[in-house]
Amino acid sequence: MLTPTITVDVGTTSVKLCLFDVAAQLLASVRQPTPTTKDEAGEIYDLPALLGVVRSFVRELPAAQRAQVRRIAITGVGESGGLVRPDLSLASPLILWHDQRGEGYLAQLSAADRRLVYRTTGLPVSGNYGLSKVAWAVDQASGAGDAQWLNVAEYLAAVMTGQRWSEPSLASRTMALDLTTRIWSAEVCDLLGLDTNVFPELRAASEGTPMTAVFADEVGLDQSVLVHVVGHDHMVGAVGADLQPGELLNSTGTTEGLLFLRDAPRLDEQARGFKLANGLACAGPGYTLFASIPTGGSAFATLQQMLGIDADQLSASVLDLHERYVQDRINLDRIPLVLPRFRGSPPPTKDPSTRGLIGGLRADTGREEIIFGCFLGLVLQLGDVLDLFDTEAQQVKVIGPASANPLWLQLKADLLGSPLSASGFGEVVSRGAQALAAGTAGSWAETVPQHVLVEPVRHARLVEWRAAVRPQWEHLKACPS
Repeated sequence: MLTPTITVDVGTTSVKLCLFDVAAQLLASVRQPTPTTKDEAGEIYDLPALLGVVRSFVRELPAAQRAQVRRIAITGVGESGGLVRPDLSLASPLILWHDQRGEGYLAQLSAADRRLVYRTTGLPVSGNYGLSKVAWAVDQASGAGDAQWLNVAEYLAAVMTGQRWSEPSLASRTMALDLTTRIWSAEVCDLLGLDTNVFPELRAASEGTPMTAVFADEVGLDQSVLVHVVGHDHMVGAVGADLQPGELLNSTGTTEGLLFLRDAPRLDEQARGFKLANGLACAGPGYTLFASIPTGGSAFATLQQMLGIDADQLSASVLDLHERYVQDRINLDRIPLVLPRFRGSPPPTKDPSTRGLIGGLRADTGREEIIFGCFLGLVLQLGDVLDLFDTEAQQVKVIGPASANPLWLQLKADLLGSPLSASGFGEVVSRGAQALAAGTAGSWAETVPQHVLVEPVRHARLVEWRAAVRPQWEHLKACPS
């Protein structure tokens, strides 16, 4: 049963905080830039600032609303974390998901070791995942003792409750959890000289833990409020979208995620070669099969900086381009081919050092043509990754920033030849967090989805264009990073 719930979603770019009532209606929400800073090795969370964002949101709610709150549900990016002692002091920085400081610890792994890792954890060996960061943190920590690795969402919950635990879907993003037994893998941890005790106990998303009296007093909530870590943000979004087997979730944020639900993990050599990521679903006994495209919504910021325009100018250009596109007033022969690997490459290469490229620039190429080319490139890239799953989606559900971008949506539908159902509600992940904490399912209909249909003539034209540019596209993808 749903209850009034505060949700906290720690994303790469922003922290989203919401208050939902018993009918899953949004009563209050704020977005703040995710507070980060840098140390000598890379990017880390600014934890005092992050905790300040959360405390301020709760304290500033009207007293009558705070009195109704019964749960806090926390979600966030999946591969971040740090070592936290029993007294909740830090034995290491809290490291961002894309930080590669632990990658060197993986170089020692043999081909057999890498097969073992995938067969056990369902994840391709990568410095993004938590295990190599843990190895780095343990080596760097002074007096780590019985410190344990917590994801950023799990750390926030620990501050609120005084207890340390890990949620299963987040645990499955560490590259240390045995997917079959659902326990920490001693065999995999031993590859990097780690003990499984560095990882905490698992608690399901629906298992709430009471706040401490100190934290409850700080934010003005009743101490009976339960705190839930509900899982990895893309997986939580699948719950908010009420994703069903056979459906594809296209989760668009700073990155772009593709997610299918499965009854069993896919651990074959082809999946390993394609670097598809298996995981545990947030609810029930199921699994997820997932691929992350590093450049998604972050392309907006890249275009603004590259072209010297602000967000309003870019939005206006997108709307104008969409109108021209559906009226068949775009000359595809003039559009540059943009490989949008601005934050690294997706599977099957999954190389964080890869950079974007633009081909086919003319002396008179205009700003709008580059913008259109970038969105075409995003969709080409999406199609390449989708082909790795070897699964035809019965329905594609789109959540996140792409849902409000008519050009991006229509290009996806027309180029892929697949109709889309795009959420009309901006906080599907947060609504999924509320549902998970209550042990209920989300409702796709309540996100007021819009249906984006394939226009046959435009689809045929884009298929012809894709075939024509395929040699150049493959050449750009093969360029050294």
